[in-house]
Amino acid sequence: MPEKRIVLRNCGVIDPRDMSSYLAHDGFKGLEKALSLTPEQVIEEVKTSGLRGRGGAGFPAGMKWELTRKSPGDEKYLICNADEGEVGTFKDRYILQNDPFSLVEAIAIAGYAIGAKKGFIYLRAEYHYLRPMLANAIDQARAKGFLSHMDIEIRMGAGAYVCGEESALMESIEGKRGEVRYRPPFPPTKGLFGKPTVINNVETLMNIPAIMLNGARWFNQIGTERSKGTKVFSVAGDVPRPGVYEMVLGSKLRELVQDLAGATDIKAIQIGGATGRLIPESMLDTPLAFENLLGAGAITVFNSHRDIIDIVYRTMEFLAEESCGKCVPCRQGTEVMVETLERFMHGEGEERDVKVLQELSSTMMLTSLCGLGQAAPNPVIDSLQYFKDAYESRIKARGEVKV
Repeated sequence: MPEKRIVLRNCGVIDPRDMSSYLAHDGFKGLEKALSLTPEQVIEEVKTSGLRGRGGAGFPAGMKWELTRKSPGDEKYLICNADEGEVGTFKDRYILQNDPFSLVEAIAIAGYAIGAKKGFIYLRAEYHYLRPMLANAIDQARAKGFLSHMDIEIRMGAGAYVCGEESALMESIEGKRGEVRYRPPFPPTKGLFGKPTVINNVETLMNIPAIMLNGARWFNQIGTERSKGTKVFSVAGDVPRPGVYEMVLGSKLRELVQDLAGATDIKAIQIGGATGRLIPESMLDTPLAFENLLGAGAITVFNSHRDIIDIVYRTMEFLAEESCGKCVPCRQGTEVMVETLERFMHGEGEERDVKVLQELSSTMMLTSLCGLGQAAPNPVIDSLQYFKDAYESRIKARGEVKV
């Protein structure tokens, strides 16, 4: 199946520095249509479209907007999460570089719908070089009168992986240490500065202008029953054609990594970044959808020369380093996983270590405070399920050395 470009429709087509080229390609017509409707009608369109958050959790975007709109209080906020700290993900960077105007239009539509007079773009610290381009897009939109109902401010990220999590992100914007919050309450009722807040990532918002312009039913007909529209993927690793690709949800993983990215020698594929799933080549026909495997859009391919335990060990090292440390299961659990995997790396792993990894994974998934700790065991669990021979061979080798 070839690519279908909705989110990336203007990338490589318009001049990202000149609004006139964006206007020549139906720019801000989605906003014009939205402003002709009531905020409630705009939200209903988004709900009917079936758009779900593209940051990994897949929460229905329209429902989040509606909850915020209905929350009491005149002061509300819209936050665009452009932190993109997930390992192996670079799709949002590509979008921001090539089509900042669509993002500004989407924020303007969302702000009108939820009643927010203030919007923030939380930009990853490592993407500081993109700030002038975003600021230019905001300034041009403001000069044309497209932002008369709201103001958009760019805030630079804190350089921490955990700040991609929505509550830690809000703490960072408020000038605090980037740590997750206890929930409830949730952002739609009590978010930034204690006010109702919508947080959508870049890719989620990029769908909004097209939905408004073409209609919710058009979008709803694309994809699967539970996964509507397309998904943008960052493909990297052992592939001859790494890059950013946009696929209809429900497309097979094989179509992405083999047909488009050109992978031939495949041992494992990590889907969704550091906390994503680690699957074998035999699962290439798995559909890319919320009901199967998806995540934030990072696809990393590993060939037959790669060591599975080395992959998992390095992943857990990263997660242990990036844990905010607020809750014990994540703070201590990731450290113990690193120590246990290190024993296998040095040829000292035992059968009881496998049991430790399994039991610790269950505990972390059930008791961690946020998605980092809850999902951190995913690559460990998958490696034990699909690549258990990697552990068994090391245990066997250790036993033979003892003899």
